[in-house]
Amino acid sequence: MNNKPLLDYINKYVNLTIEEETLLLSKIVNRNYLKNQYIVQQGEICKSANFIISGCTKTFHMDLEGQEHIVMFSIEDWWTSDLGSFITQTPADFNVQCIENTQLIQFTFDNLEALYKEIPKLERLFRKIVERAFVASQKRIIRNFSLTAKERYQIFKNTYPKIEQRVPQYMIASYLGVTKEFLSKIKSQITQNQ
Repeated sequence: MNNKPLLDYINKYVNLTIEEETLLLSKIVNRNYLKNQYIVQQGEICKSANFIISGCTKTFHMDLEGQEHIVMFSIEDWWTSDLGSFITQTPADFNVQCIENTQLIQFTFDNLEALYKEIPKLERLFRKIVERAFVASQKRIIRNFSLTAKERYQIFKNTYPKIEQRVPQYMIASYLGVTKEFLSKIKSQITQNQ
C-alpha cells in the first residue's frame, strides 16, 4: 500500500526526518476493508486511529429502535474512528462502516502512545487533529439546533461536494436528521429556485 499520502499529510503539520518517518512506518498497519465491512462496532473498544488512503466510511450510532444516526462521513486524507472510545479505551458509542472498499493506515493505541514518546512532535499533530474534530463537532451541534434542514443541506453540499457524489441520499438524509423524502423535497426546491 502507498504510505505517501499519510507522510504528506503529517508533513503539512510537522516535519519528520527520514529516521522519524522510518520509525513511524514501522508502527503502522495497512488494512483493506470491503464495502459494508465494519472498522469499529458499537460496544467494542476502538483499537485504532485510522487514516483513509482510499474509500469512504460513515460513522453512526444505532439507537434501540434500530435507527441509524450518521454523524460523519470520511474520505481520502481524513481520519476515522470512534475517537472517544480510542482515547479512553472504553466501549464505542459509534460504528464506523465502509461505504466503499476502503484502504486504511491504522495506528493502534499502544503504537501511537509509543510514537508520542519517541517522536514528541507527533503528539502535537494528533492534538491538532483532535482539536479540529472537536471544533467541527461543536459547529455541527450548533447548526443542528439553529438552522433549517435546507440550510444544513446547503452547508453540507458546499462543504463536502466530493462526499455528496459518493454517498446514497438516504445516508445524507440521516446525517442531516431528516427523512430521504424530505431531503428529496429540499433538493427539488433548490433546483426550482436556481
